[in-house]
Amino acid sequence: MKRRATAQAHPNIAVVKYWGKRDAALNLPAVPSLSVALERFCTRTTVEWGIDAAADSVEINGKAGSPKAAARVSALLDLIDPQRPRCRVQTANNFPTAAGLASSASAFAALALAADGAAGTQFNRNQLSAIARQGSGSACRSLWGGWVEWRMGEADDGHDSHGLQVAPADHWDIAVVVAMVNEGEKPVDSRGGMLATARSCPFYPAWVETAPADLAEARRAVIARDLERLGRVMEWSTLKMHATMLTTEPSIRYWQPATLSTVQVVEELRRQGIGAWYTMDAGPNVKVFCERADAPAVARAMAGAVNRVEVLGVGGDAVLLPEDPEHPSP
Repeated sequence: MKRRATAQAHPNIAVVKYWGKRDAALNLPAVPSLSVALERFCTRTTVEWGIDAAADSVEINGKAGSPKAAARVSALLDLIDPQRPRCRVQTANNFPTAAGLASSASAFAALALAADGAAGTQFNRNQLSAIARQGSGSACRSLWGGWVEWRMGEADDGHDSHGLQVAPADHWDIAVVVAMVNEGEKPVDSRGGMLATARSCPFYPAWVETAPADLAEARRAVIARDLERLGRVMEWSTLKMHATMLTTEPSIRYWQPATLSTVQVVEELRRQGIGAWYTMDAGPNVKVFCERADAPAVARAMAGAVNRVEVLGVGGDAVLLPEDPEHPSP
C-alpha cells in the first residue's frame, strides 16, 4: 500500500563546531557541538512509501539525484525499516545546496521525519535524530528548532549520540546575517574533509581536546542570552576548525578573498560599537550574529563585500506538513 508524508526542516549553524569523527561509519563525532536553527531557509521532503519499481526514485531540487546521493538516501530509508518496499523521495531546498549552509543537515532531518511518517514507524524524536545523524552528522541537530547540542554519546552503536535542545526558538530573538560569498558547491565535501583532517593535521588532537570547554562556555552564553560571550567562543571555535583544515595534507581551503573581507568588516563594526560576531562552516559563506536591532546596519556593511545578504532569525522544529492533493510537495 502506498503511503506518503512530507516534512520540513531548517538547516542549523554550529556556534561550536563539529569537525571530526570517532566512528566514520556511524557518523559519531569526535567533539561535541552546539548549533542554532535558521528560519526561512528550509528543506521540504516528500516520501512515498511503496512504489512499483525496481529501485528507489530520488529527486533533488527537481532533478534525478546522483548515484552517490541516491545511495545515501536509500541507506537512511533502510534504517527506518530494513524490510521496506521501494520508495519515491522528492526533496528541495529554498537555499543553496552544498555551499557550506548546512543543506545536508536539513535534508536528512526532513528525510528521517518524512520517512517515519510515511512508514508509520513512530520513532521518537531522539531516535529520529540518531537516524538522521547517520545520513549527515549535523542533521541530528535539525530535528529541533532553537539551540541544540549534539552530545557525543558513549554507546558503540551510537544510540545515545543525538541532538538535545538547550533552548527553544523563542528563547532569544537574535539575527543571523548570512553573507553569501559563493553559492556554488564547495570543492571538498565535509565528510571527506573531516577524514583527511583527522588523518593528517598535526593540530587535530588539540582541536579535539579543547572542544568540550568551548561547548560548555557557549551553552552558558546561550542560556544567559549573552551575545558577546557567545560571539567570542563562536569565533574561537571557527578559527580553530579552519586552522585544522588549512594544516591538513593536502590543505583544505574553503575561504575565498571575500570571506576574509567580510571578517574584516565584522571586526570594523565592533570597533564602531556594533556587536557582531562571525562564524563559518565548511564553505566560504559567513554568518554574522547580532542583535535584531543591529541587523540592518550589519547587512548594509556586508552588502559591499559579497554577492547577496540574507537576514534570518532563529528557526523552529522540523515538522510534518499536511498533504494537499491538488498541490503535491515539494
